[in-house]
Amino acid sequence: MTDATRITAKSWMMVALLGLTWGATFMVIELALVGITPFWLAAGRIGFAALLMLIVWAALGFRLFRGPVQPGNWAALTAVGALSSALPFMLISWGQTHVTSGFAGVSMASVALIVLPLAHIFVPGEQLNLRRAIGFVIGFVGVCILIGGRAFESSGAQFESLGRLACISAAACYAVSSILMRRLPAVDPIGLSTLLLCIGTALVLPVAWLAEGPPPMPAPDILMIIVILGLIPTAAANLLRVLVIRSAGPVFMSLTNYQVPVWSVVLGALILSEPLPPSLIGALILILAGVGLSQYGALHRLFVGAK
Repeated sequence: MTDATRITAKSWMMVALLGLTWGATFMVIELALVGITPFWLAAGRIGFAALLMLIVWAALGFRLFRGPVQPGNWAALTAVGALSSALPFMLISWGQTHVTSGFAGVSMASVALIVLPLAHIFVPGEQLNLRRAIGFVIGFVGVCILIGGRAFESSGAQFESLGRLACISAAACYAVSSILMRRLPAVDPIGLSTLLLCIGTALVLPVAWLAEGPPPMPAPDILMIIVILGLIPTAAANLLRVLVIRSAGPVFMSLTNYQVPVWSVVLGALILSEPLPPSLIGALILILAGVGLSQYGALHRLFVGAK
């Protein structure tokens, strides 16, 4: 399948919705961490999302593979489940307790740069070219300008270096899981989303128990935040992520990571009355220019039509 057939107006809408959803998530995570430990926050949101998706999947008859199952399919699913939810959620939740939110934002934007060379090697039809590479670099520079000095300033935390490594490792997990997910055989997207969340839950629960002890009973407001995190940026967004990667590819999906810091800044201004940075307009121009350059072919087909 080529770019010409798989990147559609629906693909762009799903990526835009994911950017908005995940852009608001970091702010919500900060609120939740006031009343619950990082690993149990990750376990709570993944576990709740897995339960919701299991109900939906059961109603649809537990469909998964749409063809013959190869011996390596289940191993690949396990790897994707670990790298797409359990590991990055734990790494981000823990890392955010030791680094600035700005550094966490830049780390997530770096997913696009990590995906590029991996997709070039492992995903047919996603070959790297100069235009695409320049576009992604321009977009990344725009994100760094938007976040400004907060991107690399010190938080003063004792484990800041390890916290930064955790955030970057989470970005690498998302990148590798996108590549592996794209290479899976034909599967039902709801079944795949559900199974990935179940695998993530099975991995994160024992880690949370070993690292932080028995599960705490959070206050009602914290519990509500965990439910919201499980429902929207975990269950619903995970399904959208699967749909985008399986249809439009991991490189296109990585454009979401350039939107996340933009929405984080805009929502911070609208909801928390935070001042808009003076660099916002310039950063937006760079980000949009980078996206336009890297996805010129897809945009041309969307607005002009295939020749």
